[in-house]
Amino acid sequence: MYDGTPRPFALPTSRSGRRALRAAGAAAALSAVLLTGCGGPDRAGQDKPAATAADGFPLTVENCGVRTTYDAPPSRVVTIHQHPAELMLSLGLGDRMVGTAFPDSAVLPELREKFEAIPELAAKEPSFETILDAEPDFVYGGYGSAFAENEGRSREAFEDAGIHTHLNREYCGKKQVSMQDTYDEIGAIGELFGVQDRADALVADLRSRVTAASKAVDGEREVSVFVYDSGDKSAFTAGGKSLGTEVIRLAGGRNVFADLDDVFGDVSWEQVVARKPEVIAIYDYAGAGNVEQKKRFLLSQPALADVPAVKNERFVVLPLTATLVGVRAPYAVEDLARGLHPKRFP
Repeated sequence: MYDGTPRPFALPTSRSGRRALRAAGAAAALSAVLLTGCGGPDRAGQDKPAATAADGFPLTVENCGVRTTYDAPPSRVVTIHQHPAELMLSLGLGDRMVGTAFPDSAVLPELREKFEAIPELAAKEPSFETILDAEPDFVYGGYGSAFAENEGRSREAFEDAGIHTHLNREYCGKKQVSMQDTYDEIGAIGELFGVQDRADALVADLRSRVTAASKAVDGEREVSVFVYDSGDKSAFTAGGKSLGTEVIRLAGGRNVFADLDDVFGDVSWEQVVARKPEVIAIYDYAGAGNVEQKKRFLLSQPALADVPAVKNERFVVLPLTATLVGVRAPYAVEDLARGLHPKRFP
């Protein structure tokens, strides 16, 4: 099963490396409610003091088969991969973060200043020793590779070092990923850090945004969508069990490979041609060729010339992080809905 780590792009051009974001200093707390990056109304708020150890602690949490008891909320956190970092910041927990690693794409504009104030430990997954140097009491991983045993970063190794860990629920061996997983992950982190009120407010806001975007396209004919992640000999795409497929549905579309019984998988270009997608959603992330490379590749293939999406050059771009369990997926619903049904949005 795909573990979520972005795959190298297979175009016959030079590969772009992951863009390392420079950061230094300590981060201040962020608003309890995430601001949208797609032109939505701004919402401002003030962080409330975090819960003390007496408020709901000790707390026992079971995460991906690992049972941990916390005597108090974590206070020195390292996040591995971008979506856990953005979730933490969206809950106003930047002041607890002592390191980040492995940014996938440009950080949400509303979070960028806070994100850049946190030291970046590595452009990809940092070594176990590098993480220890940051003296964390908690490591939050986004993909399963955050805790790769063969690289010395097993959860057991961290626990032996006195460091608790948490893995995004998307990589707990789930066979189906949904928007509810996003809301549940936010709630779990809110409880773990003693900021359940912030988590509840964030989830309520994200739910309302998804509802509003879906209502805006209600009654419209579903637009057929092909997700292009990467690949040249074959196409690596989102299957029916991916969160991306639900994002497409909520945005008034239909994933042409919703019948692919996995989160991600490879399909042939002949299959893409046969399914005649009207729109191609390009997943954007560092290390997989930039969006313009991907577009040029698709437009240059004679076999794809009569595919409606290629013929009409109907492409929409989604950051890979927008299709993962984190704060971005609800915003991606509106972004994609605008691309699929532009007449429904001013």
